[in-house]
Amino acid sequence: MKIFLLGFMGAGKSYWGKQLADHWKLPYYDLDEVIVAEEEMAISDIFATKGEDYFREKESMLLRELSRQENFLISCGGGTPCFQENMDFMNEHGTTIWINPSVEAMVERLQRKKSKRPLISELEDEDLMGFVEKKMAERLPFYQQSRHIISSDNISLDTFTQNF
Repeated sequence: MKIFLLGFMGAGKSYWGKQLADHWKLPYYDLDEVIVAEEEMAISDIFATKGEDYFREKESMLLRELSRQENFLISCGGGTPCFQENMDFMNEHGTTIWINPSVEAMVERLQRKKSKRPLISELEDEDLMGFVEKKMAERLPFYQQSRHIISSDNISLDTFTQNF
């Protein structure tokens, strides 16, 4: 089983990735955490010192490296599908699942963890909704290529286990 969890920041990729990998007994990787470990610096620091292009190249390389395994579940960063032809790669090498809660649900979650997110750490809370809507519109064409889409604010382990 080769699974890629996709979605915007705050969609629940890391949370559900851990739950599902445990349930299905799969090796689990949070792609952002793998990058942090490899670079030995926070993502916000990578963006600040080396730039987004560097980050995206590293992300793509590690995605491909991890995908060589027989079984895995990878929680991808929100932008992963949108760069380096990663979406095509993931669809060719496994099952893509887009976790797509409402914008309101994601904004509520993001407000609590803004400091850990380089793209939104400087935004005021009242500007967050507009930012998420704009970024989602940009990323939608990539996310919509997912093999499976879960559009709900109320998902459970059963949501996944009954469908996959």
